[in-house]
Amino acid sequence: MTALREYQRLEAAALWRAAPDAQRRDVIVSVGDATLTIADMNDRPLAHWSLAALERQNPGSFPALFHPYGDQGETLEIAEDETAMLDAINRLQSALTRARARPGRLRAVTLLSTLAIAAGLAVFWLPNALLSHTVDVVPDIKRKALGQALLGRIERVSGQACSTLETAPILDRLAERLDIRQLVILRSGVASSLYLPGGIVLLNRDLVEDHEDPAVAAGAVLVERARAVERDPLAELLAAGGIRATFRMLTTGELTRATLDRYAETVISAPRPTPDEVTTLAEFARAAVPSSPYAYAQDITGETVLGLIEADPMAGRDLQPVLNDRDWVQLQSICG
Repeated sequence: MTALREYQRLEAAALWRAAPDAQRRDVIVSVGDATLTIADMNDRPLAHWSLAALERQNPGSFPALFHPYGDQGETLEIAEDETAMLDAINRLQSALTRARARPGRLRAVTLLSTLAIAAGLAVFWLPNALLSHTVDVVPDIKRKALGQALLGRIERVSGQACSTLETAPILDRLAERLDIRQLVILRSGVASSLYLPGGIVLLNRDLVEDHEDPAVAAGAVLVERARAVERDPLAELLAAGGIRATFRMLTTGELTRATLDRYAETVISAPRPTPDEVTTLAEFARAAVPSSPYAYAQDITGETVLGLIEADPMAGRDLQPVLNDRDWVQLQSICG
């Protein structure tokens, strides 16, 4: 299904360039529920762009030139005669603009007043207070756009996310089961797992390929959820950028590419903090996933993860498998 009810499927021919120094390629672009999918002429996915993070470089000129938020080096050209696709993109972007403006005049006045007060008191605020306030007021649509932009920056280091036509719906079902927006499998770039703003969780391919029980990969996602409960991923991003990045986000709603790159480099190399055991077990219980398989995957002796084993909230219960065998086998070969 597409984001527009009148279309079951909407496709158009286009030219895609992955980087400024790369050659343009003939591709097929299709509108999904929340993304644009770019595929080669054999229908193999090449990239997924968030509709919320889509920007046009040349309004009113043709061919229409689009790029993802924060990355003008990757481009998509759509010819003027692809009227259905261009009209669909224009309508979706207009809808997103209206959604951002919906709170109306009163909220705009309130926001401007808040910003004026914040500017007057900024010299007295502690950086953590400013950071906390900014995290509280950033809307979900901006978090999703930031997460998608960060994923693009990380993919430049890790390589393109693993994806096939067969596994895409499996990832969607697993993400829904674990209460996240998007689950992404990477060949490299993250040591284990990572939670990005907007509900995107990245997993290293080893968590899928090296374990027979899908509860191990599901457990890694739930541990990331526990970390996100204790420390908002957006707060991590802004802290990595410093007070200037925080103030820029508060006043303009934007972050520079340099800030995104700095965070991507920091978070890939830095060890992930261990979340509180009580918080972690609560996430496993909420998702009805056993914690023992994940715990033993971290330490086969069980000594350092004894709490996750002894207090497994699903121990002794009859449970539905995280994924059926067929789906899990397909997912294990997602990276080829």
